[in-house]
Amino acid sequence: LSGLDPAQPYFQGTPTEVRLDKSDADFVDIIHTDSAPTIPNLGFGMSPAIGHIDFYPNGGVQMPGCGKNPVSQIVDIDGIWEGTRDFVACNHLRSYKYYSDSIIYPDGFLGYPCASYDLFQSGSCFPCPPEGCPNMGHYADKFKDLYKKDFTKLYLNTGEARDFPLWRYKVTVTLSGRSKVRGYVNVALYGSGGNTKQFQITKGTLKPDNTYTAYIDAEVNVGKITKVKFLWNNNWINPTLPKLGAETITVEVGQNR
Repeated sequence: LSGLDPAQPYFQGTPTEVRLDKSDADFVDIIHTDSAPTIPNLGFGMSPAIGHIDFYPNGGVQMPGCGKNPVSQIVDIDGIWEGTRDFVACNHLRSYKYYSDSIIYPDGFLGYPCASYDLFQSGSCFPCPPEGCPNMGHYADKFKDLYKKDFTKLYLNTGEARDFPLWRYKVTVTLSGRSKVRGYVNVALYGSGGNTKQFQITKGTLKPDNTYTAYIDAEVNVGKITKVKFLWNNNWINPTLPKLGAETITVEVGQNR
């Protein structure tokens, strides 16, 4: 039984006979997309974990792409009717859009078991455990035998618009060079499944021999990595023409470690 942002008003905090609960089926998975308090935030969705596994995409409160201004949202790519609905209840309606996207991405929407969204964002719950990360949406039941007793909260990030799934990587760069400079470092991944855009790994003071780490959510599942593109820029003209390189770049795939 899949709960798509189960309703908060009149249901949250009520007995299990009244609301959706993991006792309602052999396996109950929940997607929380609008769990801000109803008053004053008009959150339509429930925030507590109530299933065998509960997914909190983007933290479960505010979904990317739902903060657009009303005019651009109502005159949307999906037409005025859908745009108007999205303006009124965009976060709430993201749950069914994620679910429908999950049908065509069996390897997407990996939910990382974690105590909080902040810990997930900082990389504390990376990579997936040895048994793997459950897939939010249609394929969540592949993990039904692993999660039978306790409540499990799972976190992930999604894109702003279709296609929604993102794949998480840990990128670690050790710099080489003669002197420290100011600027930024970008990295792009290339692989058998496609290429990513450039992601900023760090900015500010760049020191040779220092190691910088970032967690990136790529819009493609890169597959077997074949190449990594490294780029640095110091933002302004420097007459000393500083040189900076990457001594090593390590990429860890969240899905299979």
